[in-house]
Amino acid sequence: MSSAIVGKSSDNLSELVFQKIKNDIFDFQLKPGARFTESEIAELYEVSRTPVRQALYRLQQDGYVRVHFRSGWEVKPLNFKAYEELYDLRILLECYAIEQLCKMEQEQLKQALQTLVNLWCIPPEQYLHDLKTLSMQDEAFHCQLVEAIGNSEMAKVHRDVSEKIRIIRRLDFSKDYRIDATYAEHQKILEQILSKNKDLALESIQAHIIQSRDAVKKITLEMLALL
Repeated sequence: MSSAIVGKSSDNLSELVFQKIKNDIFDFQLKPGARFTESEIAELYEVSRTPVRQALYRLQQDGYVRVHFRSGWEVKPLNFKAYEELYDLRILLECYAIEQLCKMEQEQLKQALQTLVNLWCIPPEQYLHDLKTLSMQDEAFHCQLVEAIGNSEMAKVHRDVSEKIRIIRRLDFSKDYRIDATYAEHQKILEQILSKNKDLALESIQAHIIQSRDAVKKITLEMLALL
């Protein structure tokens, strides 16, 4: 599990503990169904129980943990039905974004996607090989597609959805073969949008998201079977 938090001011200690526990949940260091106490987390991170308690109540509100009367805390078991519904919402949001992007004037469209083109449309020798970082950049790719249409409320909803599925989505990047596949799929999607081939772009984004959804569910079930 994560190392201790040291040398931090009290003002941001609760936020740091919150992020650290959440990352441990996302990285399966704190596994679904795992039980723990505030004292155990405080000792692990070398902090007092107050910032731990504050962080845990925030995580409870966000749906990651739940409290048991007189018996500590628990990482909530994975709810695959809820995750599938979130993936469905992702598809709706990203398909709408692609439809709007394909309506833009060509120069406006090029400017809206230039940052993504610079990051993803590169030769293989420049591909990023750190899987955790690539996972974060993959999430950012999809968020930026939605942000590119200029609807801030829709972008916020999409970011919230992306964070809620991050705990299992990261597992899509547990194998090296995902590196070449991710670059190839993103390049294809960008090329189809830039050429305003809306139907193909919509087909590609849906296939891309569904493949990820099915892969992470399979990997997650395999991991849970080993717990």
